[in-house]
Amino acid sequence: MSHASLEQKILDKTAKVGIIGLGYVGLPLAVEFADKGFYVLGIDTDRNKVSKLNRGENYIADVEDDRLKRLVNEGLLEGTTMYGRVGELDIIFICVPTPFTPNKEPDISYIVQATEGIAEHLRKEQLVILKSTTFPETTEKVVLPKLESTGLKVGQDFYLAFSPERIDPGRKDFTTANTPVVVGGVTKKCTKLTKLACEQVIAKIVTVSSPRTAEMVKLLENIFRSVNIALVNELAQLCDRMGNIDVWEVVQAAATKPFGFMPFYPGPGIGGHCILVDPYYLSWKAKEYDFHSDFIELAARTNENMPYYVLDLIIRSLSSNGAALKTAKYLFLGIAFKRNVDDTRNSPALKIMELLVQRGAQNVAYNDPFVPEVNLNGMTLKSRELNKDLLQQADCVVITTDHSTYDFKFIVDHAKLVIDTRNATKDITHGREKIVRLGCGM
Repeated sequence: MSHASLEQKILDKTAKVGIIGLGYVGLPLAVEFADKGFYVLGIDTDRNKVSKLNRGENYIADVEDDRLKRLVNEGLLEGTTMYGRVGELDIIFICVPTPFTPNKEPDISYIVQATEGIAEHLRKEQLVILKSTTFPETTEKVVLPKLESTGLKVGQDFYLAFSPERIDPGRKDFTTANTPVVVGGVTKKCTKLTKLACEQVIAKIVTVSSPRTAEMVKLLENIFRSVNIALVNELAQLCDRMGNIDVWEVVQAAATKPFGFMPFYPGPGIGGHCILVDPYYLSWKAKEYDFHSDFIELAARTNENMPYYVLDLIIRSLSSNGAALKTAKYLFLGIAFKRNVDDTRNSPALKIMELLVQRGAQNVAYNDPFVPEVNLNGMTLKSRELNKDLLQQADCVVITTDHSTYDFKFIVDHAKLVIDTRNATKDITHGREKIVRLGCGM
């Protein structure tokens, strides 16, 4: 086979596509390729995910149920837990998690595991594309050596590139198909083939000079958000201290400037996978070059401290109402890390709930229309039905995620005390004396 033959297989859609990791990134990507007529094999160590996929059962909110079922029934999409089938594939995407350790150091063990699984079955004319967010030089210094240990040469026998995921769970306007992606190959041939492959399902491809450049692009995107969110979180704390400035009003007014300003908003903390983790991936890598990214780390710590700040806000507010921390009844509204999704990874709401329990709180409940149950400190909590009685029984109602399904007027009308960390009650006029908004003073 030649380089041209792989290119032709991509163009005529006979190339077989593999997706390693069938989560929030991998499954939507698999569906896009299958919907364009490619055969797609999903590989995941989670047998439950694989079984659901093979039954045509969807488990990711951003994927349409009927679309997934149709593609499975047509034989275009299937799943397996076995790496032994990697040899059948022409294009292999690695879409595995990249968490950090308790010491906030990168944990790329899932990337290593996936790469080793590929290496065992690597053959000529295969294209491997890493999509997992990671520190610069992972593709070239971790993935590439393992693949070349097979005796095959990158750019000649097989092809390798980095193309970071750009998924925003719950977004309907920007999806896998219409969000531009960045591509950086180890060689020019690698970049060309990766661009061609991605063009089959994604509207716009931006090529860069190397995988390490693409890796840095991804980190910049997320650290940009981390730093700016940290700025407004700190400003919110100052406004609380001053007591007579509304941080939300400040941001809204500043956003009227048509140039040089982009609005970011405070909250109870940062959740999800990327924004919380990525600053530490870069700062860890920076130390390898005797460089200390103090500014980036400070922003990350500021955001991590927000659940503790909200906890203090809850305690002070309860004290003003004559309630005790341990015996008070708490109701958290929204425990997903962002509105209108079911994703609870690194949720600040869960962190605040855990902190309350650690301090002796005996009655902590939640409601979330997207999250029917959750594990909290080894206990399984189920979402409570949101009604007048539940609200009236709570000593403190905490709005941690402002799902669009919530009727905030109803909530304020029947609650004794509302801690609003999302500015969800800004338009409520009746019962404002019961509301404590983050960044507006006590």
